Amino acid sequence: MKRPLDIVVFGLSLSSSWGNGHATTFRALLRGLAAHGHRVLFLERDVPWYASKRDLPAPDFCSLVYYDNVDEVLEAHSARLRDADAVVIGSYVPSGIELIDKLAALRLKRFCFYDIDTPVTMAKLDRGDEDYLARRQIPLFDSYFSFSGGAVLSRLEREYGARHAEALYCSVDAERYVGTGEALQWDFGYLGTYSPDRQPTLERLLIAPAQQLPDRRFVVAGPQYPDTIEWPENVERIDHLPPAEHASFYSRQRFTLNVTRADMIAAGWSPSVRLFEAAACATAIISDEWQGLDELFPRGQAIFIALETCDVVELLSNTDEARRRAVASAARDIVLENHTGEARARAFAEQLSELPIHPMPRQRSLRSVPA
Repeated sequence: MKRPLDIVVFGLSLSSSWGNGHATTFRALLRGLAAHGHRVLFLERDVPWYASKRDLPAPDFCSLVYYDNVDEVLEAHSARLRDADAVVIGSYVPSGIELIDKLAALRLKRFCFYDIDTPVTMAKLDRGDEDYLARRQIPLFDSYFSFSGGAVLSRLEREYGARHAEALYCSVDAERYVGTGEALQWDFGYLGTYSPDRQPTLERLLIAPAQQLPDRRFVVAGPQYPDTIEWPENVERIDHLPPAEHASFYSRQRFTLNVTRADMIAAGWSPSVRLFEAAACATAIISDEWQGLDELFPRGQAIFIALETCDVVELLSNTDEARRRAVASAARDIVLENHTGEARARAFAEQLSELPIHPMPRQRSLRSVPA
C-alpha cells in the first residue's frame, strides 16, 4: 500500500443520519479509508437539528469535531489543514461559500469538492441559486468528486469549469449491511425521507399498489412526511429508522422500492446509497428507471424496473420465490465486488494521491485569510 493519507473533510453531517443521506455515505467511505490505514478528521457544523438527533456522536474510524463558525474552525485546526494531504468539502455544508473561499486562499496541498447531490447542485446553479457552492468556485478545486457519473462528469468540466471531475458514487458498509435471516414481515417497503419530487413516484409505485392489493403488507420508513398523506390501512409507517436497524428492515421485505429524485433521473448515473444498502442485504429491488442504472444492475437479472402501478402489482403477484432470490443475489454479488466502502475508499485514495501537490506558503497565519 502507498503511504497512508491524512485527510480533512468538511461535511454536512457524520453524527446524525436524521433526514439526510450524507451521514451514511460518509460513514461507509470513512470506515473504508480507516480500514486502509488512512487518517481522517471530519469537521461538522454544530447545528441544533442534528445535535438533538445524533446516532453516531463518537465514531471509532475517524476523528469527529464540531464547530460553531468558519473562522473558529480554521484557526483551531490551522496546523492540520496545512499538513493534510487533502482537504475535502462536501455539498450542503453550512456557510459553504464562505468556507470554500477561505480554504482556497490557504493554498492547501490538495483541495477537493465532494458533491453528494450533483444533479441538484447543477440545477440550483442553473437557476442562480448559490446556497453552499458558487459557480465561480468550481474551478478552485483540484478535483470535483461527484455523486453522479456518466455524462455529468464531462458537463462539469465543459460547462461549469471543473478542472477535473471524477465519479465517487456512494457505497455501503458490507459488514453492517448483511441479510439478517429474519422472517419476512412485508411484501414491499420503502426507506427514505419525504421529498416533494419523489412523492408522486412513491404514490404511483407503492401507495397505489397497496390500495389494489389489500391483502399484501407494505411499509414506508422515513421522517418529514406531511400529515395530509392518506396511507392505506395495509401500509405501516415508521417515522425514523436509524442506520443500525436498516439491515433488519431490508431483510424483512420481499421487495424494496428505490425512488430517485427528478434531478437525479434527468442526470442519470446517480445511484443512491439506499440502492446499495438494500442489495447488500440481498433484498430484491424494484426501481424507477434512469440512464446508467442498467450498467450498474442489469435489468431483470439484478434489479426489477417498474414504471407504472400495474408493473408493481404484476411483480408482487406473479414473481416466484426462486427468481426473486436469484435477482436479489445477483445484485448483492455486484455490490460486494464493486460498491463497498472499502472498494470506494481504495479508489478515492488513489485518485487523491494522483493529484499534484501545491507548495505550501510558509509562516502564514489563518487570521490573515480574507473574508
